[in-house]
Amino acid sequence: MKNIEIKDMRPKRTNLMDFDKQGLQAYFTAKGDKAFRGTQILQWIHQHGIIDFNEMSNLSKASREDLLATATVNLLEPTIDKTSVDGTRKWLFQLDDGNSIETVFIPEDGRGTLCISSQVGCALNCSFCSTGAMGFNRNLSTGEIIAQLWQANKLLGEYGKKITNVVMMGMGEPTLNYDNVLRAINIMLDDNAYGLSKYRVTLSTSGVVPRMYDLARDSNCSLAVSLHAANDELRNELVPINKKYPLEVLMTACRDFFADEPRRKVTFEYTMIAGVNDSDECANELVTLLADVPCKINLIPFNPFELSNYKCSSRNRIMRFRDRLVEAGFNTMVRKTRGQDIDAACGQLMGNFVDRTRRSEMVKKKLAGKVGN
Repeated sequence: MKNIEIKDMRPKRTNLMDFDKQGLQAYFTAKGDKAFRGTQILQWIHQHGIIDFNEMSNLSKASREDLLATATVNLLEPTIDKTSVDGTRKWLFQLDDGNSIETVFIPEDGRGTLCISSQVGCALNCSFCSTGAMGFNRNLSTGEIIAQLWQANKLLGEYGKKITNVVMMGMGEPTLNYDNVLRAINIMLDDNAYGLSKYRVTLSTSGVVPRMYDLARDSNCSLAVSLHAANDELRNELVPINKKYPLEVLMTACRDFFADEPRRKVTFEYTMIAGVNDSDECANELVTLLADVPCKINLIPFNPFELSNYKCSSRNRIMRFRDRLVEAGFNTMVRKTRGQDIDAACGQLMGNFVDRTRRSEMVKKKLAGKVGN
């Protein structure tokens, strides 16, 4: 006798985590309700951390019953929760499709920064980044992006910790998941949700130039650019998207980004890799490249991972590089390595997912000498 599969014929409920305020207002007006209902729901979920519709006391009984029948608030549950010796905390969040992503909280004096993922893996292949070496599966939904902030807020609040800054610097290239990331950023900045300042929400891109112009038009968040080299030949190797959007094009976009707010500056991230991009010549090239770009520079000691042969520049070399930039008038800081003992440092996030690109397999073969360089 054959087994008969019984399908769930109930209507799929709408995940309200997928909407910013504008989306929630449209959702409720389409149901014949008032637009302000969307603002109320946004406040309950993100400002108050309440996801049980029965606890939303300023909603009518009819509205609560309708939401219970037609809507949901999907969260992410951590399957791994690690804390570093330096206080950095990393979560591995399980997704509904079986993949997992990583999110990191970095505590510092007077601030707490949450590093959020935007993709399952990364579609780009930056050679110094463990996420890129692991390949790519899919984009995250708006709900999956903002749920990282919601859940971290809750888990950290239990210990009296507070998130003051959010950086889209986790797994993935945020601009290649533009619409979902933009909605999530809207929620972060909304006074009816998390109310974060535009100076405290930063999107980091490898240089997808058309989307940078879109972001300058659509949002007032801060911008960081993953640079890592000051000439096209080397940047093509380290950040392959440079072949499509070379430095001349990228620098024009960076100069234009805060054209309407000339006091704001783009942050350039520069990973220090021994014998690759850390020479005096490289420092001089960087000075020349950024001479007319309003910016500040973060030097990031390279963090090793299994699928890489790179090594971190020495402390002396990093400080000499920094001194050259400071001498040229650039606001330059060396980022302190945090969470390295739990693989939570910059460039080390890997998650646990099915690689649709087979890139991780190719990287392993290359490092084993089974394919040519």
